[in-house]
Amino acid sequence: MRTTTRTLLSAVLTAGTLVATLAATAPAAQAAGAPLPPVNAQFDYQIGGPYTPAASVGILDRDHTASPVAGRYNICYVNAYQTQSDDTTTWAGGNSDLILRNSKGVKVGDPKWNEYLLDTSTSAKRARIAAIVNGWIDECASKGFQAVEPDNLDSWTRSKSGGKQLLTKQNNIDLATLLAAHAHQKGLAIAQKNTSQLGSVGKGTIGFDFAIAEECQAYEECDAFTDVYGANVIEIEYTDNDLSAYTDACAAQGSRISVILRDRDVVAKGKSGYTYKYC
Repeated sequence: MRTTTRTLLSAVLTAGTLVATLAATAPAAQAAGAPLPPVNAQFDYQIGGPYTPAASVGILDRDHTASPVAGRYNICYVNAYQTQSDDTTTWAGGNSDLILRNSKGVKVGDPKWNEYLLDTSTSAKRARIAAIVNGWIDECASKGFQAVEPDNLDSWTRSKSGGKQLLTKQNNIDLATLLAAHAHQKGLAIAQKNTSQLGSVGKGTIGFDFAIAEECQAYEECDAFTDVYGANVIEIEYTDNDLSAYTDACAAQGSRISVILRDRDVVAKGKSGYTYKYC
């Protein structure tokens, strides 16, 4: 949940036909009219389970299996770089080779979330992963979401096994570029999730439209997002860090960007451990 630009794929919608073009430096073309989240509107993060949002909530983020809420700006969550712990079918069978494995054939996991990393190391595998994730993006668009949030963009930082890093930042940039082009073709905005290491590449090369930054106050990296996206940043701090991260965030940038406090498991309202605050 937490470089020199190579040739990238951008997409242009012309007369209803998607025309793939290669561009050395241009980001994936944004679909005309893809709306951005309202700046500094109240945000609610519901990826752990949907519930009725407060009337004051203007931006809502839910899993792609859930439905958007009319009258809100709805962001659709997809786990694009790792498996979901409760999904036992997507990456099984003929897709099992898309899970990253070390030299001994052992799956490389993110033990913090009981998830496995997806193998973005080759163009062929990235294309197959994109085909699956783009199917979820299609689902988001058909349901009426306005934006998509592909999670675990920084998975390469967790890809070490046997002293060797198996994925690179460029591997994940290349997959992100495919996803951004598809989201824009569907009329959706797309968020950069975390990954301060991208600098301006996220917006300028990949084509991300805004950022969702978890714990950027706790990690003292919020400027890495606001320097690129201005006020088009949504910040989430968590209760298992010192509360000062949230209160400091409210004081530092709460008047300019959306800032919330949530429990780490982002459980639905009414469940044990649920916490939600907004400033």
